[in-house]
Amino acid sequence: MTPVQMAVAPSAPSVSATAAVPSAAPAAPAAADTTSVWPAVVSGAFLAAALTAAINIWLARRKSREEEISRLRTAFAEAFAAHSAYKEMPYAIRRRRFDAAAEERVRLSETLREIQGNLSYHLAWTKIESEAVGRAYADLVQELRKTAGSAMHAAWEASPIQSDTAMNIPPAQIDLSTLQTLEAAYIAAVREHLHTLKKPWRPW
Repeated sequence: MTPVQMAVAPSAPSVSATAAVPSAAPAAPAAADTTSVWPAVVSGAFLAAALTAAINIWLARRKSREEEISRLRTAFAEAFAAHSAYKEMPYAIRRRRFDAAAEERVRLSETLREIQGNLSYHLAWTKIESEAVGRAYADLVQELRKTAGSAMHAAWEASPIQSDTAMNIPPAQIDLSTLQTLEAAYIAAVREHLHTLKKPWRPW
């Protein structure tokens, strides 16, 4: 080969030079992996947020329901207390002071008026809160006014008690036993209503 040919002829690349050039092909899978992992991360975060929100809602609803049940339990007990107060009036009238007739008439009349107002309030409230409880309470109050009302009438006509032994009033003088069945019916209606409210709430 002449000197001119040697100058013109291209030199063959060496093996070491060829090996030194890195291939860019393996970089593609890394980009593909990042793209496929991102939706999974987003989905996991969304699921965790949704689960946390559902738990918080459930806890809030549970607390609110327990507070509501406690409020209703107190209100239903107050309704029964109004019934019991009216039921005690025949005994209170029989045990009135014998030496202050005028004052006792005013005192007992005012007490009865307040009790009557409470009964009217609870009659309306129980009916609004629950049809079943309202009906049971209305039946109870109707019989209460009939039975205890008659006993009060008789107590006013009787002479005031003047001895300690007479303070023990036998059922023959004041018999309110007919109220027991209706009292049990009211309590059962209240228990059933509260039991219905205690059923667990689920957000799904």
